[in-house]
Amino acid sequence: MNVVVCVKQIPDPAAPPALDPGTKNLVRDGKLILDDSDAYGVEMALQLVDAAGGGEVTLVSMAPNGEVSGLRTALAMGAAKAILISDPALAGTDALGTAKVLAAAIKRAEPDLILAATESSDGYTGTTPVQIAELLGLPSVTFAKKVEVVGSSVKVERQTEAGYDEVECPLPAVVTVTAGVVEPRYPSFKGIMAAKSKPVDNLTIADLGLDAGQVGVAGSRQEITEVAPAEARAAGEIVVDEGEGHLRVIEFLEQLKVI
Repeated sequence: MNVVVCVKQIPDPAAPPALDPGTKNLVRDGKLILDDSDAYGVEMALQLVDAAGGGEVTLVSMAPNGEVSGLRTALAMGAAKAILISDPALAGTDALGTAKVLAAAIKRAEPDLILAATESSDGYTGTTPVQIAELLGLPSVTFAKKVEVVGSSVKVERQTEAGYDEVECPLPAVVTVTAGVVEPRYPSFKGIMAAKSKPVDNLTIADLGLDAGQVGVAGSRQEITEVAPAEARAAGEIVVDEGEGHLRVIEFLEQLKVI
């Protein structure tokens, strides 16, 4: 079984974020790390390949400046190889443009299954995986808390507010996994050393048959016009109940037009 995992390399969340003053996009220069949410997909893929008795895990990522630090972490976990799309024309690409790029790269890998996190830690759109599925013409299952491959189908326990749904669909398919699906392994020293020699296929948008008008600022359907600090939480009002506290509650709810 061959599994592709979409992984995102992001600025270290522990470091102060920086915004480009012109585009107001997050600055992604320098070292990038593996998004914690993607480690679950990598681990799930490794376990599925082991259960199948053969195959490999391929990583697909899009990042500036040929950055591979985050990919090396996932390769050290046990992934066999990676595809990196890095091109100056990708700066400012929105979620749909990202999906177009990743979908084109995934086609090259011809996987049996595509795994992704439900959303990235620095974007939180949660739309890219299902857009990939639509572009590839594949079924998609989201919020998987358990994934099992049986024959030519994938069985998923899909997390819901009330519990979970049991979903089954044919392969190939796109599945997004939650943070609780598995416990990601820590890369061993042997894995870290081996990751240095694992292949990373570096591609540009031209290699994927895409043009600059489909990605980057030119292809983006959105524009960030302003970024403002969140409002500080105001101090609450203390009401001393002297037998008429319920009236104050009603008055407050009427002011909010709740009642």
